[in-house]
Amino acid sequence: MKNWLKITLVLLLLIGLFVGKTLWNAGVFTKITPYFNGDRVTEIKGFAGAEDITIDKTTGLALISSSSFAQNAPDGNIYLLNLNDNSPVPVSLTKELLMNDFHPHGISLLQLPDGRKQLFVVNHKRNGSSSIEIFQFTDSTLIHKESITNELFISPNDIVGVGERKFYLTNDHNQKKSSWRSIKDFLQIPTGNVCYFDGNKASILVESILYANGINVSQDKKKLFVAATTGRKIMVFDRNIASGSLTQTGEIPVNGADNIEIDESGNLWVGCHPKLLAFTTHAKKHSELSPSQVVKISFDGVEPHIENIYLNDGTPLSGSSVGAMWHNKLLIGSVFGEKVLLGVWLK
Repeated sequence: MKNWLKITLVLLLLIGLFVGKTLWNAGVFTKITPYFNGDRVTEIKGFAGAEDITIDKTTGLALISSSSFAQNAPDGNIYLLNLNDNSPVPVSLTKELLMNDFHPHGISLLQLPDGRKQLFVVNHKRNGSSSIEIFQFTDSTLIHKESITNELFISPNDIVGVGERKFYLTNDHNQKKSSWRSIKDFLQIPTGNVCYFDGNKASILVESILYANGINVSQDKKKLFVAATTGRKIMVFDRNIASGSLTQTGEIPVNGADNIEIDESGNLWVGCHPKLLAFTTHAKKHSELSPSQVVKISFDGVEPHIENIYLNDGTPLSGSSVGAMWHNKLLIGSVFGEKVLLGVWLK
């Protein structure tokens, strides 16, 4: 009987430690004190979720992936915001293209060596499959070029283009939605991965990531950054430009990291979910608020420097997924919000 008592106590202790670790990782004990180190924040409305944002650094034109992730939702859009304007207004770039079954998620803008610009878009179909849509971006317009599908695009979340038909994408899970997948998430079993498409074929380069999410490359294309949202970190890889192969070289601790954008100076800007359990609740019931955060990661010294730029308690924007910086302006988007925030540093 005593042995059974000891075993029971050990099991209870292990369960308690697991629950405590889960709550800690989910940010339950994180204190939220609203903060912005800029001068002014305004709201720009007109979106059905603005999950990802990328900015053309040469023009100040921001591209916004807008889609409702509800079942049987209407088609989404790619919107344009001209950050040169004092009061930018969203303009749909895909509505006139009559895209059928278009539900954009992660996006990436790439300027090719000859000056042409391409937008890579993760597209989730209503039947549960996903594709990568490639557009030509010219003079504030999008022209659809190609749709790429592959059996390894299982649950794509974000994407980064590195060549005309070459890209990396994150699968946040290695299987479609199911009860078993949810159980694995609860048990914190890492099932995310990084997939590389070399222009002809796809391959999985990195596995066992706790919710692989945002992905981006450094300005010289030699480093790849991958957000592990529930893993509470950004993974850093050296990238072989010729072959596309990856070698992990480090990790940057970031709570609830979502999408990753890079500014003109090479700094990372990361949209974060500082309270993951609150975000999970928000995803199920949008009226339940989830704090928003944007951090900046610079590489001036030996170790990466992490700076808190923006933090709120769920108002006026809940569940931030991205922060994109251009000159003195910061755009903040969220998965389910009907607006984006524009933060400004006055000159």
